[in-house]
Amino acid sequence: MNRVYIKTYGCQMNQRDSEAVAAMLRGKGYAIVENELDADVVLLNTCSVRDQAEQKAIGKAGHLAKRKRKDPNFIIGIMGCMAQNRGDELVDRLPDLDLIVGTQKFHRVPEHLDDMIASLQGQGPRPATIIDLAEELDSQNTIKSHISDKIKPAAFVSIMQGCNMKCAYCIVPKTRGAERARPMEAIIEEIEELASKGTREVTLLGQIVNQYGIREFPFVNKKSPFVQLLEKVHTIEGIERIRFTSPHPVGFKDDLIECYGRLPKLCEYLHFPMQSGSDRILKAMRRPYTIEKFKSIIKKMRVVRPDMYISTDVIVGFPGETEEDFELTRKHFEEIGFDMAYLFKYSVRPDTSAEPLGDPVTKEQKEERNQVLLDILSKRSLERNASLIGTVEEVLFEGPAKKGENMFLGRSRGNRVVLVKATPRLVGQFAQVRYQRATASTLFGELVLEGVESNPGVEATLLSL
Repeated sequence: MNRVYIKTYGCQMNQRDSEAVAAMLRGKGYAIVENELDADVVLLNTCSVRDQAEQKAIGKAGHLAKRKRKDPNFIIGIMGCMAQNRGDELVDRLPDLDLIVGTQKFHRVPEHLDDMIASLQGQGPRPATIIDLAEELDSQNTIKSHISDKIKPAAFVSIMQGCNMKCAYCIVPKTRGAERARPMEAIIEEIEELASKGTREVTLLGQIVNQYGIREFPFVNKKSPFVQLLEKVHTIEGIERIRFTSPHPVGFKDDLIECYGRLPKLCEYLHFPMQSGSDRILKAMRRPYTIEKFKSIIKKMRVVRPDMYISTDVIVGFPGETEEDFELTRKHFEEIGFDMAYLFKYSVRPDTSAEPLGDPVTKEQKEERNQVLLDILSKRSLERNASLIGTVEEVLFEGPAKKGENMFLGRSRGNRVVLVKATPRLVGQFAQVRYQRATASTLFGELVLEGVESNPGVEATLLSL
């Protein structure tokens, strides 16, 4: 009973949490499998940002319960934001659940599974559902393990937990608690270990990542703790690319903007949530900046890095959003020229300050506004990708593509998805790629073989293609 399958819903932080849980389970002798049908234990790491995400996870848990009724020893667990948000309510709705673990208790999953399995093997009565949702001091320091038998060319590194912002639509402060920063030394040690095992790119994760350590650590030479951390990561041998997500316009000062001009490893890509182009709606959302302030930061960024790629988040249909408000969002969205975006249709989240406002914007209005932005984004992204046809860029290859025989997936420094025909020896390596064709989401190219360099522990020579 030691085969575990983990299904992840939601953001990169959830993905990182799942990786950490998998690593901890491997360290305790569990096998992490790729197919839920092969598993004795299925863990769902859940998201609560939108109601749709919660409903998907609840539906999946209900489907798994059917299997459990045929196999009483099968174990189902729910972790993460939905577990934290709904708590005991989940047991009432899903009585077959064995384990509910909150966002500050991921590190307890192995011992909870050990206890559950030992009880089942003891031939006694099935134990009650384990519910572990309490806050835990220093929980931000527990999501750090990367034990794996696979090379990770690119890795996520959590540098903090929680959020102190009170955005009207957001449930994260409830599900992940207040901001808590990890010590810089521990983060650097983790990244050094990753680099020694072949990782070449790291993405630093935080709910408001540029607020890292703002209350715990001092400014040095007018540099924020986050800028100090970027400088330290930049010195790590073997790490060639640095990214971070997601920052907030609050606290996005000149010291951070200047990093893009003086830290070559910091990739020319920024995910920068706008949320709305209407100052009236931004104020209602409790986003403490104006659209002009937001645009001024991007303008400064593009002075430092003219080739900057920028993605964003936008919510359409926030309560009270009029056609005039949306027209401002459309206008600024188009003028800024985002290269990628996550577009969300507003949904009411419990215990947020926007909950009493209800959901007055109709589903049809949200769909229409969402499609307007999608059309703008598709056009812009295709134009940007098409402009690269015939050029050569450095790409870090992460693994096989999901489709296509002998096709492998990599990313450019601008975070564009790149597909080429190659062999498995390409994984974990940088290679120069000449782009041949493009879609709005993907670049297709051919290898320029003389540009390949080796990665620690990885054979550098490619098989002839």
